[in-house]
Amino acid sequence: MVAGDGRIAIVVSRFNSFITEKLLEGALDTWRRHGGDDSAITVIRVPGAWEIPVAVRKIAHGGTVDSVVALGCLMRGATMHYDQIASECAKGVTQVMLETGIHVSFGVLACDTLEQAIDRAGAKAGNKGAEAMLASIEMINVLRQIA
Repeated sequence: MVAGDGRIAIVVSRFNSFITEKLLEGALDTWRRHGGDDSAITVIRVPGAWEIPVAVRKIAHGGTVDSVVALGCLMRGATMHYDQIASECAKGVTQVMLETGIHVSFGVLACDTLEQAIDRAGAKAGNKGAEAMLASIEMINVLRQIA
């Protein structure tokens, strides 16, 4: 799979940045390993996962990218806040994809523990940011074939 001339925006949450920056590193590394040019990547930082959908929507409607990678990290706490944010973030990103036709890779972690988050940001479970970027590269190629 080759990145080719694809243009990608990465929307990354600053909340839990010790995890999200690792996800971003994984995404950028994957882009480069698949022949992507750094000039074709735009990184947008938002406060938290709640803000990801609106940034993704603005980017997708701008018509300057082929795909968006959404990266964030939510960790379960003692209240329902985690469930609400995780659910609405996923719904919002899905809605943007369907309304614009621009693919969005969902690399927003929803973890029960810090250990799970660390594992998914480059430890035992690989790097989910890298996986999200790989999905974006593949979907750029798939959607171009369909068109």
